Amino acid sequence: EKVRPLEGFSAIAMARDWGGPPRLHTGTSFFYFVTEQWKYDDQDMVDQVSPLVKTPRYQHGADYSYLATRLGWTPSYPQFDKNPIKMVEESGFKDSEQIVQSIVKDVKEGKTKFAIQNPEDPKTFPKVMFVWRGNLIGSSSKGHEYFLKHLLGTHNGVLGEQNTELKTEEIEWGENSAEGKLDLMVNIDFRMVSSGLYADIVLPA
Repeated sequence: EKVRPLEGFSAIAMARDWGGPPRLHTGTSFFYFVTEQWKYDDQDMVDQVSPLVKTPRYQHGADYSYLATRLGWTPSYPQFDKNPIKMVEESGFKDSEQIVQSIVKDVKEGKTKFAIQNPEDPKTFPKVMFVWRGNLIGSSSKGHEYFLKHLLGTHNGVLGEQNTELKTEEIEWGENSAEGKLDLMVNIDFRMVSSGLYADIVLPA
């Protein structure tokens, strides 16, 4: 969800009245992968490292997002390549600590993978998006044409080709990127904004 009044939204959506503060996924990172911009990225990390470092650990910036997720430095949603409700059921445990340890064990053994390892897996695509008082399409999105092509699957002006030389090491690189990942986009606003032109449903707020 793209939300402008985040404080009020997160209090309700994340049940902050009875739980601790949530770890929210940064929008920049989320859309970087969802709109396939990581596959057009031609910025080699060699240009970014300190002069004291001979070679960076990874050449592609997307691999660092995977590393940060794997080490718990930043949250990334969806978290895994499986439905979390089914993961809890399949663990067979009722105690939260036992459930966590069961999932950790599956991740270490490779039975469960982080969703960010394969951003192009249809099982982890966002299918429904609410844009609440934020003009995502045509204004605040970074890489507007990529949003049109890969998120909405509509007419677009993407001129560049996906990178064929600089590829990821940790993240799976599919040859064909999906177009039109969303099944439904709802725009909730009190203004006439460009996001409403692309939304399936427009509601007043």
